[in-house]
Amino acid sequence: MTDDRTRLSAQQIEDEGLADWRVLFDQLHARFETGSFAKGLELVARIGAAAEERNHHPDIDLSYPRVVVRLTSHDTGGVTRRDVELARVISEHAADLGVQADPAGVQVLEIALDTADADEIRPFWAAVLGLQPRGEGDDVELADTTGRLPTLWFQRTDPHEEPRQRFHLDIRVPPEVAEQRVQAALDAGGTMVSARWAPSFWVLADPQGNKCCVTTWLGRTD
Repeated sequence: MTDDRTRLSAQQIEDEGLADWRVLFDQLHARFETGSFAKGLELVARIGAAAEERNHHPDIDLSYPRVVVRLTSHDTGGVTRRDVELARVISEHAADLGVQADPAGVQVLEIALDTADADEIRPFWAAVLGLQPRGEGDDVELADTTGRLPTLWFQRTDPHEEPRQRFHLDIRVPPEVAEQRVQAALDAGGTMVSARWAPSFWVLADPQGNKCCVTTWLGRTD
């Protein structure tokens, strides 16, 4: 049994059966196809009232023709029972308005920088991009507190390597989307570098050798 401030694992969140929502890193994500700006405003108003009632507030992006919602508990650095309960309420409001969710449409982009010494370069990237350190030890990454810029993290490499590609992209997608995304990349001329760690991640490369990882929460402990 967990209280409403205990951080939930990805598997615990999955077991909640939130059909409209997907866990990507430390947040719950949902995309609702409203079909019109007016219907989006109505949904956002309902979400706002529910959030105020619970004193627990999501991040919301309103555009034509959809609403994107992200839920996390900042005091725990992850998803808690509070987020799960609010997610259910939001889904109920969307259903009441006749708004369909598109769970396969959510994704999160991260950027990784290959380096033999992350401590040497991390302060520069924090300063130039206006990002804040997050994490501990060798796992410190740089995050945008507003959620607008991708997280920047550092991939340890051998100090004698001079990789032609210093940056590579990681794209986090819902588990049911991953293999389709991998196949689409292969069909578009890419190659499979490694599927050794699948379904946590696949390493792909474009025709010129530039790499990208398609990642999911499966097989991870965080």
